[in-house]
Amino acid sequence: MTEPLDRDAAGGTLAVAAIIERRRAVDRRRVTLRSFLKGGLTPRRRGGRRADEQHLPIDWHEPYLLFLALTILLLSVADAFLTLTLIMGGAQEANPLLAFVLRDHPELFAVLKMGLTGSGVLVLVAVARARLFRIMRAGIVLQGVFVAYVALIAYEWWLLRTFV
Repeated sequence: MTEPLDRDAAGGTLAVAAIIERRRAVDRRRVTLRSFLKGGLTPRRRGGRRADEQHLPIDWHEPYLLFLALTILLLSVADAFLTLTLIMGGAQEANPLLAFVLRDHPELFAVLKMGLTGSGVLVLVAVARARLFRIMRAGIVLQGVFVAYVALIAYEWWLLRTFV
């Protein structure tokens, strides 16, 4: 493919630019499951590409994300314990999937609950800097999950003190 002749301000011909199209049909910079897993398991850079960006962490996450992730997982354990305590007192599980598991396969309840929470937290930490819907960073969602778990534990504690 060639581009038309470029002309300078005086109207003279500058050069003929011949561009050879070497791009593939698939954009290699597109985020896919493969790139997500490869980048998460084998990080390559710890700083920016340019000299003035070396202080910026690339494949490292902020320490507060570790705190949030571990706290959410601990709150999930507390939620599972309080849920089982409330169910023994006559309450019912509100989550249909976990209610099914509790009814038909109670030995898998904790494994499924921790697995679902853990995988969700892992994904949110991995994409913490990404923008969701071009509105907010995914790290904000992780903070929202933390607040929701604190509220849930407070509600379950209130139920336990009030009705059981």
